[in-house]
Amino acid sequence: MRHVRAASAVTLALAIAAAATGCGGGSTGTGSNESPKTLTYWASNQGPSIEADKEILTPELKKFEKETGIKVKLEVVPWADLLNRILAATASGQGPDVLNIGNTWSASLQATGALLPWDEKNFEEIGGRDRFVDSAVASAGKEGEPPAAVPLYSLAYALYYNKKMFADAGIEKPPATWDELVAAGQKISKGGKWGLGAEGGNVSNNIHQTFVLGQQHGADFFDKDGRATFTSDGAVAAVKQYIDFMAKDKIIAPGNAEYAQNQSLTDFAKGKTAMVLWQAAASTFAAQGMKPEDWGAAPVPVPSGTPGTGKQVNSMAAGINIAVFKNTKNIDGAKKFVKFMTGDEQQKHLNKTYGSIPPVKAAQADAAFGAPDLKVLRDTLATSAAPLPQVPNESQFETAVGTAVKELWADAAAGRPVTEESVRARLEKAQQTMQQ
Repeated sequence: MRHVRAASAVTLALAIAAAATGCGGGSTGTGSNESPKTLTYWASNQGPSIEADKEILTPELKKFEKETGIKVKLEVVPWADLLNRILAATASGQGPDVLNIGNTWSASLQATGALLPWDEKNFEEIGGRDRFVDSAVASAGKEGEPPAAVPLYSLAYALYYNKKMFADAGIEKPPATWDELVAAGQKISKGGKWGLGAEGGNVSNNIHQTFVLGQQHGADFFDKDGRATFTSDGAVAAVKQYIDFMAKDKIIAPGNAEYAQNQSLTDFAKGKTAMVLWQAAASTFAAQGMKPEDWGAAPVPVPSGTPGTGKQVNSMAAGINIAVFKNTKNIDGAKKFVKFMTGDEQQKHLNKTYGSIPPVKAAQADAAFGAPDLKVLRDTLATSAAPLPQVPNESQFETAVGTAVKELWADAAAGRPVTEESVRARLEKAQQTMQQ
């Protein structure tokens, strides 16, 4: 996981921002070229530290300055602060020219009207929309409207497994279906070792996993008009299946109900847990002393068959997008900078450095992204990943349903029954919060 955000106040803040921009304030200007020689850029914290990001990005910004004569003032903003900073800038009109946004924020920020829409003309200025992977573009705004941002770094989920623990249990290959995963997990879950890890206290992770299971059960969590459908049979079945890995199948340790700071990766690296569902975990495993030959990566399981679209989706399309504020004083320079950051060479270099996957098709073909684990992520993004619901209140969805799942994890850990009725009740409560 690249970031975890507390979004309980996000919907209200977005509503205020939207009201401000809708009344002529904020960042709804059409852009100008009053300051053609400078840009300000808010980058998200992708590396191990703010300073590391500055060291990675500064040489690239110097290249851009040499090519264009435009000086870029860089600020790397921590994930804990980024959304609130963006919302404040949206309401006040005092923000950067260019900024990174989490792709799940795209539709919410799009609704404020503060970001430059990437219509066909704007996409052509950076080489065309068809340069980008479809699932990445789909996560950049509401369907049927020009995207509010351009994909910059992409991520997907994979099933990581401990090869020694599998061998010790007589398991010859990673599971391809959920039934196989449960069977493998039950073989391993004994003597203080567990089959699968989870981050039950992490509301964003809860959403990512239950969204995918929801897709596999035919549930979108919202109808075509954007109304919440959290209590549909498919949504209830998806959430129950996830919690049942602990409550019924007994392949997740009860303590995982409280995990929210990547503890499941630590357990995996220490040989306590045999499998985790994660995004680009290789660098974390290496930092915790694991060698590449100690673990493997495989596609996240599906009910049957192979990953694909519709009910065969096996990951949310995760990633970071790059956006332009509409009231920038250097609209031409901002678009040149987006073109630079999404150029083939920059995409290869930056995504290789950060351990992510380029959303640009040509850059993905580079040998650097051919390692077995990255190939799994790359193929997933290309064929079987779907964006989280692109609705204006997506932030509230993550908080409401993610918290409901967190509470159900707590029930399972405490030995309280997790039934279809109790799951539906939690989701009904979550849906009510969306309607307040």
